[in-house]
Amino acid sequence: MNKKWECYPKNETLAKQIAQEHQISELLAEILINRGVEASQIEKFLHPTRNDFHDPFLMPDMEKAVDRILRAMDQKEKIVIYGDYDVDGITSITVLKKFFADRGITVDWYIPNRLDEGYGLNKDAIDTLRDYNLMITVDCGISGIEEVAYAMSLGIDVVVTDHHEPTEVLPEAIAVVDAKRKDNQYPFNQLAGVGVCFKLIQAISIKLGLDAKEYLKYLDIVCVGTISDIVPLVDENRVIAKLGLLLVAQTKNIGLYSLLSSIGYKKIDSTSVSFGVAPRINACGRMGHEKEALNLFLTDSAEEAKAITERLNAYNAERQVMEKKIFEEAVNMIEASEKDKAGIILGSENWHHGVIGIVSSKVTDLYFKPSVLICFEGEEGKGSGRSIPGFDLHHALTECSQHLTRFGGHSMAVGVAVRKSEFEDFKTEFENFLQNSDIRDIIPIVRIDEEVNLKQIDLETVKQIELLEPFGEANKMPVFLFKHVKIYSIRTLSEGKHLKLAVKEDQVIVDAIGFNLGNLADEYTIEDYVDIVGTLEVNRFNGMEQIQINLREIRKSY
Repeated sequence: MNKKWECYPKNETLAKQIAQEHQISELLAEILINRGVEASQIEKFLHPTRNDFHDPFLMPDMEKAVDRILRAMDQKEKIVIYGDYDVDGITSITVLKKFFADRGITVDWYIPNRLDEGYGLNKDAIDTLRDYNLMITVDCGISGIEEVAYAMSLGIDVVVTDHHEPTEVLPEAIAVVDAKRKDNQYPFNQLAGVGVCFKLIQAISIKLGLDAKEYLKYLDIVCVGTISDIVPLVDENRVIAKLGLLLVAQTKNIGLYSLLSSIGYKKIDSTSVSFGVAPRINACGRMGHEKEALNLFLTDSAEEAKAITERLNAYNAERQVMEKKIFEEAVNMIEASEKDKAGIILGSENWHHGVIGIVSSKVTDLYFKPSVLICFEGEEGKGSGRSIPGFDLHHALTECSQHLTRFGGHSMAVGVAVRKSEFEDFKTEFENFLQNSDIRDIIPIVRIDEEVNLKQIDLETVKQIELLEPFGEANKMPVFLFKHVKIYSIRTLSEGKHLKLAVKEDQVIVDAIGFNLGNLADEYTIEDYVDIVGTLEVNRFNGMEQIQINLREIRKSY
């Protein structure tokens, strides 16, 4: 696949000025410029503190929400938290329930089953909650216009806390706390659902005159939910993630500690959360066992935590097997009849709709095409889709929606429902839309922070780059280009799966590892000159520290 390698423009004058003012390398300064970090915000970006949190009462309806919750606490009303089944929802319920418990208040919770009920509020669930005086939604509720009205008609006061985009009409709840509201005055509107919950307990703590530690102590759980929800790790999300990871490393949450111990990551960072914790929690919801994940975070028993952890790992393993099987089936279908099409629409009766979103993402990554995968149960089909940068999949579905029973999402990810009898018509309509679009002109771009040579890089420089952690959405790991370096050694690891190189420039030799790039080994040999793109890391092994390039792209020099 042809890819365009594109470097950010250099600003040497500004980089030198920033480097001098903040006592950092010019390379780190260039990266900060590339990230759009303003000079006045650099200190906060590199070294955030608890003082960098915004005033929670600037958020819409926060005052109303706090007043209603405090009244419920004071009058010992029955309170229920209604959340979502993913990591963001699970951590949101955890934080709020534990905060109430520390105040001596027992609250209940409700999570809809992904397979039977789907996402968000539903009237059947609300019917089972009619004995409660107050319902607080977390990570959902902003689009539940009818459901909130139904709850209120039953005498259940509703406080909505959410971070999703509101519709034109807001739910008629007691309070609707969402920084994406049009009337929002809050300085940052990209919090995860658990971030909004964190602001809620911060506001309650301020009203009650509590010490800041009464809400800051939950930053480990808030951090896990924030990183897992793939929100931009900038501004307040960065403060949550940076400070929260310090608490994750020494967490007092028995369940989180148990799960981390079972995964075995040497370093607690955004990677261990994104690829270790998040998939196991999400696997519960995907496989229909959402309550297990919440019970893990709520338990005070190490024995129970260990037992739940073992089940979570089993669910995740089951999810991986199922995902691999569906992916292989999808690839076979694509290679047989879909490979030359501009987009990929697939359907099958044997797929599990809890995991097809992940498979769709892998299909899109492999073929660099938008994809929609649908699983049929009888005459009904449910599916998920993923897109490529530069193509608005949600808009495409809007234009091709006459054969869909419903759809939703955003430009890069969608959910759909379609009747089996109309699947082929939908597929044809979508393909016709693509034929009349400019999608075939979209070329994948590899964004490169800086072109450097091996002599520029030393351990101190690479360690300074670690100040940019935690990495995530809107703060990706810096990517570098090394041009015209000679292959000094080359081999494969793990039965040909990974590519291991040493590259040389003048007298400097640096190791490079290309995970899942073993198939490229036959295209290169010792003495070849190559251009490589990758990230820089410190390989720590047996007490030794060595620079290593994590290889992303490679091509022969010309």
